[in-house]
Amino acid sequence: MDMMNFCQRVTIFRQLDRKRRKGELSHLMITPGIKQDMIVEFLECLDEGVHIVNAEGNTIYYNKVASQMDGMPADEVIGMHVLEAFPSLTHKSSTLLSVLKTGQALEEREQTFMNRKGKRVTTINRTIPLRSKGKVVGAAEISKDLTRMKELSDQVLHLQERIRHPRGSREQEVKRFYSFDDIVTQNPLMLKEIERARRAARTHSPVLVIGETGTGKELFVQAIHRDSSRRDQPFIVQNCAAIPASLLEGILFGTARGAFTGAEDRPGLVELADGGTLFLDEIHAMPIDLQAKLLRVLEDGQVRRVGGTELRSFDVRVIVATNEDPLLSIKEGRLRRDLYYRIHVVGIHLPPLRERPEDITCLTHYFFRKLKGQWHSPVKRIADEVMEAFVRYDWPGNVRELEHTVEGALNLALEEELRLVHLPRHFQAIVPTQVIRMKGSGGCLREMLWDVEARLIREAMEEAGGNVLQAAKRLGIPRQTLQYKLKKLNERKRG
Repeated sequence: MDMMNFCQRVTIFRQLDRKRRKGELSHLMITPGIKQDMIVEFLECLDEGVHIVNAEGNTIYYNKVASQMDGMPADEVIGMHVLEAFPSLTHKSSTLLSVLKTGQALEEREQTFMNRKGKRVTTINRTIPLRSKGKVVGAAEISKDLTRMKELSDQVLHLQERIRHPRGSREQEVKRFYSFDDIVTQNPLMLKEIERARRAARTHSPVLVIGETGTGKELFVQAIHRDSSRRDQPFIVQNCAAIPASLLEGILFGTARGAFTGAEDRPGLVELADGGTLFLDEIHAMPIDLQAKLLRVLEDGQVRRVGGTELRSFDVRVIVATNEDPLLSIKEGRLRRDLYYRIHVVGIHLPPLRERPEDITCLTHYFFRKLKGQWHSPVKRIADEVMEAFVRYDWPGNVRELEHTVEGALNLALEEELRLVHLPRHFQAIVPTQVIRMKGSGGCLREMLWDVEARLIREAMEEAGGNVLQAAKRLGIPRQTLQYKLKKLNERKRG
């Protein structure tokens, strides 16, 4: 099917959908020019499963993706009743049969079942009734396959349960967490945030950590847990953007047997973290309706498993992180304002690396020593051109990007000095490698720039009476950067 025909069919399908929503759709064949095979051809192009049954619950359409998801050939399903094709379902648990009975659409409903071949399948379904002259004549279902994701989420819960009874000693468990001493920084703002986090660790209040990706949010969270009175209790982590919304609720709050087909009695992360710390990363990625449920759970200190009736009390310290401005998230509808006020009792704001130039040097040397010690590398020092490029670069990936850049360079370097050529290509343009000779001068541009910079630094130091901090302010550069340049000027003099 060429692109023009495909686009035409998409337009036709959208028109059909609008008619259906208005109650004008009665048959698959509606008007001259819109043929059934055109609609079927379109449905076969979808990357979601489509299953349509008539009023008796017998399958009249079953597309290729649905066949692949369920592991059953279409010719074995078409003409067959839903319960015959999927014997593990019942009239109550089948979303298609439920819609046939009630005439009401079902949105985002999870369903786990066994097909005739014994394959366990988990899907998220959107199921709608099909009407003719006001009477329900069938039901259509669009499904997304979550089988693999469900398996992974079950494994996560299983592993988290094991945290309650670790094999190693508690002392070993505590040592595996980062501490505040592991945070390498000379930036005044970061030092203030560390002190704020130390004080917060002594309380049980919720903490909101705000910072761009790669700034070290989880490092802070682990340090808070390790410094708290809950250090010997579970530390449970969940990234809210990593799990589909339909599964996230069960992962957080647990499930009760019978909540849906295949559901088992299982505690959620809130229960598993009882007595310890629950860290929810990327909170703004959690669906709004689930945020409302989380707020209620935090307010009440009790949780009800999905599909259950029993309320279970818990004692959990909640720490939340986001990589975007929470006020922007609220404005754009990704974060509930009431939840924000509940979790933002203590706020930790981590500045990006581009706003911490004095940390670039110390972090570079820290990662250089750390990584060099992990394998036998001939590199003994870092060239000035590398440090110059690092200081000028804005580091969109922050500290994580810096660490990986140093690691990649060490993998490539075979000499004793780590040079610009060992860095990724986008660093090459930051520091010119070509030496440009100036007319009437016996030196090169690099030497001339060194001389100008040295003169400006000497003048600033003289005017500041030798005070490095004051001289740095006069030059408009961080104190750490000036110290680095003074060190290099002294080395050049001795050379």
